[in-house]
Amino acid sequence: MASSIQQARIETVRTADQLKATLSALNALTRKSQGDLKGAYDAFAAEVPKTEAAATWTKTRVEWMEGDGQRYFETWQASVNGIANTSLRKKAQRRLDSVKTSFQKVNKSLATARDKFQPFLSDLSDIQKALANDVTPAGVKAVRSSVEEADWDHKFVSTAIQQALKEMKKMEDALGSEAK
Repeated sequence: MASSIQQARIETVRTADQLKATLSALNALTRKSQGDLKGAYDAFAAEVPKTEAAATWTKTRVEWMEGDGQRYFETWQASVNGIANTSLRKKAQRRLDSVKTSFQKVNKSLATARDKFQPFLSDLSDIQKALANDVTPAGVKAVRSSVEEADWDHKFVSTAIQQALKEMKKMEDALGSEAK
């Protein structure tokens, strides 16, 4: 389970980093007021499919983590149910419940990020399409409010991702086999 969480966390970090790179390229384009806008547009356009691919891969990895989690908790619960010593069974159940609660926090944060991420990705794609044939100062000006909205949306996506990463790290540490 710890390995699955670790892999999901690594993928989530990669996606967050890629998202920042895409937004940075987009903001660089909208701040450019003179010179060749095509190069800045091309840099942004190259980042969009990378972000979409990273989001898809992270979604897949998180789904694997959820499946692994479900199986892990079912196995753990069966093990706890088989403990004859009442005191030890209660302690084991509290530990299981604590880890399940943490896992649910991870899932909730990731679901929040996912829900906000899809419209955000759609907006990035739409901005790319809007500029594809109008890479001019007027074209860039026309999408500026959408870019500002994307910046705003990114804050919510980023917050949800950071909350999930924090909780994943806690779970990874709590479930890891190394004593601290």
